[in-house]
Amino acid sequence: MTAPFVLAAAQTAPVAGDLSANLANHLHFVSIAAQHGVRWLQFPELSLSGYEPALAQSCAVTPDDARLAPLAEAAQQHAMTVVAGAPLRQPDGTLLLAALLFGPDGTRRHYAKQHLHPGEDAVFAPGPCGLTMAVGAETIGLAICADTNHPEHPAAARRDGATIYSAGMLLSVNGYAADTAQLQGYAREHRMAVLLANYGGPSGGWQCAGGSALWDEHGELIAAAPGQGEALLVASRYADRWDGRYVSLSAASRHTTQAAT
Repeated sequence: MTAPFVLAAAQTAPVAGDLSANLANHLHFVSIAAQHGVRWLQFPELSLSGYEPALAQSCAVTPDDARLAPLAEAAQQHAMTVVAGAPLRQPDGTLLLAALLFGPDGTRRHYAKQHLHPGEDAVFAPGPCGLTMAVGAETIGLAICADTNHPEHPAAARRDGATIYSAGMLLSVNGYAADTAQLQGYAREHRMAVLLANYGGPSGGWQCAGGSALWDEHGELIAAAPGQGEALLVASRYADRWDGRYVSLSAASRHTTQAAT
């Protein structure tokens, strides 16, 4: 039997502005994901800094930042592509709201959010283009939060061959229902699976909903984390089906639970 393709969403609760603490937590998530055979691990928007635009300048990293070497090494060690979020400083000093990709071959790439929320444009410059990449037999298109509010963004990813649309986001308690319905609709419309990695705790003044999830290419919910708290949402694509589960990483409860399908 052919081994499934395994991907995961890391539902984290970052410490505001503490790159060191958040990096350590990322490494913990990578270690747990490796135990489940994960090949693609998606973290939420600005996962290394927290959603703290006012702290972006002090939390910014560079593309070859030595502080992120442990994450690059962990991706290589576990043959995994890791996607983490951070403010990314460009050579001209401008900041991008970026998804940093650490590949299993040691390469580093980044995708920058193309569609900024009101207020973010006072801190960040918009990204110039989308990014899709091949991972095994899959092609994965990246999105960051407000990108998904623009239907042309997932449509472009699908035109570029995406079979999975992977989104690092911050969804609030009040916005969760509408935003996830939209993501589910994209899965159904474009016949591509959609992965959501959301915050599991408050950040930047927002009460975040958790509920990281995966919908298959027919828009069917495969698995979702049950609300807030830190968790790893794991999904496996077999030749003819998906399987999903979540791993709770809260201090009070560290166990694996099969999610309803």
